[in-house]
Amino acid sequence: MGASLTREEAATRAEQIRVEDYRVTVDLSGAEDPANTTFGSEVTVRFTAEEGAETFIDFIHESVSSVELNGEVLDVDDVVEGSRIRLPELGQANELRVVGRALYSRSGEGLHRYIDPQDGEVYIYTQYEPADCRRVFAVFEQPDLKAVYRFTVITPAPWLAASNGELLSSEATDSCDVPGSVTHEFAPTQRISSYITTILAGPYTRVTDEWSGTGSQGEALTVPLALYCRRALAEHMDAEELFALTKQGLDFFPQLFGVAYPWGKYEQAFVPEYNLGAMENPGMVTFTEDYLFPSGATRAQLAGRANTLMHEMSHMWFGDLVTMRWWDDLWLKESFAEFMGAYACVHATQYTDAWVTFALARKEWAYRQDQLPTTHPVVADIVDLEAARQNFDGITYAKGASVLKQLVAFVGEDAFMDACRAYFRRFAFGNTDLDDFLGVLDEACDHDVRAWADLWLRTTGVPVLAVTAPDDDAAQPVRASLTQDASPLRPHVLTAGSYARELGGEAVVKTARVEVRVPAEPGTTELAGLAPRSGPGGTRGVGASSGEGPDGSDTSEPSEGAGAVLLLNDTDLTYCLAHPDPRSLAGLVEIVGDIADPLARAVAHSQLWAAVRDGRLCPREYVLMVARRCTAETHAAILTTVLDHARQALGQYVPVTYRTTVRRTLLDALGASMLAAEPGSDAQLILARAFAREAARDGKYARPIQEWLGGAQSVPGLQLTPQLRWTMLTAVTATGHSTVSALEREHAQDPTRDGHLGYLEAAAAMRSDRSKEQAWERIVSGTLSNDELSATVSGFQLAAPAVLHRYEDSYFEHLSGWWAGHSMEIATRMVRGLYPRAVDAQAASSDPAAAAAEHPVVRATRDWLGQNADAPAALRRIVTELGDDAERAVRLQVMCLSR
Repeated sequence: MGASLTREEAATRAEQIRVEDYRVTVDLSGAEDPANTTFGSEVTVRFTAEEGAETFIDFIHESVSSVELNGEVLDVDDVVEGSRIRLPELGQANELRVVGRALYSRSGEGLHRYIDPQDGEVYIYTQYEPADCRRVFAVFEQPDLKAVYRFTVITPAPWLAASNGELLSSEATDSCDVPGSVTHEFAPTQRISSYITTILAGPYTRVTDEWSGTGSQGEALTVPLALYCRRALAEHMDAEELFALTKQGLDFFPQLFGVAYPWGKYEQAFVPEYNLGAMENPGMVTFTEDYLFPSGATRAQLAGRANTLMHEMSHMWFGDLVTMRWWDDLWLKESFAEFMGAYACVHATQYTDAWVTFALARKEWAYRQDQLPTTHPVVADIVDLEAARQNFDGITYAKGASVLKQLVAFVGEDAFMDACRAYFRRFAFGNTDLDDFLGVLDEACDHDVRAWADLWLRTTGVPVLAVTAPDDDAAQPVRASLTQDASPLRPHVLTAGSYARELGGEAVVKTARVEVRVPAEPGTTELAGLAPRSGPGGTRGVGASSGEGPDGSDTSEPSEGAGAVLLLNDTDLTYCLAHPDPRSLAGLVEIVGDIADPLARAVAHSQLWAAVRDGRLCPREYVLMVARRCTAETHAAILTTVLDHARQALGQYVPVTYRTTVRRTLLDALGASMLAAEPGSDAQLILARAFAREAARDGKYARPIQEWLGGAQSVPGLQLTPQLRWTMLTAVTATGHSTVSALEREHAQDPTRDGHLGYLEAAAAMRSDRSKEQAWERIVSGTLSNDELSATVSGFQLAAPAVLHRYEDSYFEHLSGWWAGHSMEIATRMVRGLYPRAVDAQAASSDPAAAAAEHPVVRATRDWLGQNADAPAALRRIVTELGDDAERAVRLQVMCLSR
């Protein structure tokens, strides 16, 4: 790993210098030969400084051949110190030239080279955030040293190249590693930060279009558009849909923000082995090529792509035009882009239910992250670049966006958008921090936003709003109140609704709703104006019909009608863990799948999942509820997320004593619902995927899967796409019902990237001890790319607990070595992916926390942390989080056994 720049070092350097521009030449002419592991890198940078000052420039290199400062050739051995090049005795005006060689990446960090297994073509792209630009050329790697960049990229003759700026020329050259190549010259950028510069090169397919609109002064404005992808995926690139979304965004954001699109062209590239969903490089946004969906997509997946596209486009203003000064204020771009992605989908596209997915899936990411011992404020304390890498997390993204949604409810949407417009006008092409945004927000509204920010942005933890509702006469209006339990206390603006079945119908509808304002002070808040418990659907008490056998089997009978339940935060305005009163919690178990409004249904599902993780709802009961009442869900995003939660609960929180029976109940429900679903529907595909993944844990279902794979049986309307075939094949392999030769035959028929990764996962899932040993050896060898590593780890973990236990000691013995010997991306995938997952409690206990603390995996985790107090903070953070997850799993299993 490269040396980590500290916040103090960055602040000192920012005071010393101002960067004018870079001229960067990257020689990729030898990229087609896999034996060439390096590429040529040359940069000339002009900057001003304090006379006589000394600073450094960053460069993670393979070698440095020349450093020339203000016409003087410096001694490389004297000034090159690891990933830094010392720059002594600066003048007021300086010109620095650094020539060297850098390494091609297989980890998705820096300049990544991908060799297509299908046709052998080579593709190049870059990914820098937060600080991997220094892996490509020498640069002052910090966001507040903005500069103008001009790129020259040398490639093999057949290739195209792209960057942030417009392509000016492409001419033949012999002045490079491989004569007969082409030099591509690009127009200079505007002043931007180093982490959002980019290079793309290779035999990509390119499709073009343009957007026409108006600038900030009403003038006509045309923005050239382009899409890129690998040739092998060209048929799957839905240019019509992607361009339509792009144009909708370009219609929407300039009008919303009051500032015209500032970056000239708008190009988007879909690239392989990408570590992120996307990256907001101005003029050239990069996306994971998984968004091209070669094996088909549900509406939820298409909506997710649209959300990401809008998220990245909003970054053209939040992050690119105005950039955080240091990574403490990463939220100033990521929280805002997360919010704006959903907001733009709702207001500018066909995907108007974006807040539904946000309420259930994205916020759950935030809730989990905020409950870990490593939680941090939205405005974080980022001491160095290593810490910055760890904070691209659920707090910075989803919690931050949730808090912004609450801020909009607090100050009003008009005031919030007015503040955004002022922010862009005042700080365009500059750098900011929290105080700068609060300053414009202060001007736009009459609320005390600084006090609000102190409570919401500078504190940690999830607020808990607990509802108390006496079990009164069901015909009387509910007399409920809520208490804010968690410290620190925060102000909330939210709604609460009562929900019951329609008279004579199955749908559960809202019968009343009240707006609630909770002050940031101790005490209770009354919820007045809600409906009677009986509701229009009858007076029968909720939860009365639920039940299960001693082995976890489902013995319940459907309820004839459920009374009204109270659903707090039903419009999802605030960020909190809502604890329903006991009667409402039991009622939600009965009626959640029938709530008519998708947003309220998503909120209800979120509260049930939170109740599982907090120990207020038995995990076994939850999985049975999903099997009994939720597999008929038609909203693709809700169904996908709820099934993911059920599978997580089954694998981690349901005690092993009950797991087989409960798993088979769930699998039987998935299979029956898949057969009953509308042929070719999203629901059918989602159910099939979940069935195949969970069947990897139970050989009972191998035969029907083999019959589907072989064509002996079929599910009407269900297409066995290559991706689904590999999921099914992995399932039968993991349960001992396939062979190496069968995997090789499938791989020969599917030589694509997805086929390659599917083969790696399935091969690692083979049950034999030798197969697991070989998978482990491949994982730790350092020879796999980022995605190859993850696929192999995923297959390796599909094993009986007794097999995985053998690797636990080795895991903890090698943690520090893995971290030191690999890039952060690869090391993180190894540390997270190989953590012992077979965490099973064996007996009930009156003290679940004590039982968890004594579990061998938890104990080994704590021992490692105690013995490695000086390990890198980022590594300790990951291990701490994994240990906390393991403790929660054991604790919940023990609680379930005790019931």
